[in-house]
Amino acid sequence: QVQLVESGGGLVQAGGSLRLSCATSGSTFSSYNMGWFRQAPGKEREVVARISRSGDVTYYADSVKGRFTISRDNAKNTVYLQMNSLKPEDTAVYYCAASVFPNAYNYWGQGTQVTVSS
Repeated sequence: QVQLVESGGGLVQAGGSLRLSCATSGSTFSSYNMGWFRQAPGKEREVVARISRSGDVTYYADSVKGRFTISRDNAKNTVYLQMNSLKPEDTAVYYCAASVFPNAYNYWGQGTQVTVSS
């Protein structure tokens, strides 16, 4: 079983950047597909980006394509989300998650708040 801890959230002005990190432990990191999700107040949780075990396949939601980059370092057991050109509508709690099977995310972190001011 894998444990996930997110960090890197905070308050940033529109147009700014943040990098989220998700450190994992307890299992073989390279066995998991990883994803970043977010949930804004009053909205359902949505996928932001996903990355395959080896990092060679990525997916982005249309709303973040071209602005966010997901990456992973299997040697450091960590997945990252680089967020550039942030917009107020990016404000949400961001979660990382791990899955053994594609799109079946069984393990979740506690979340980190990202707030983008206009």
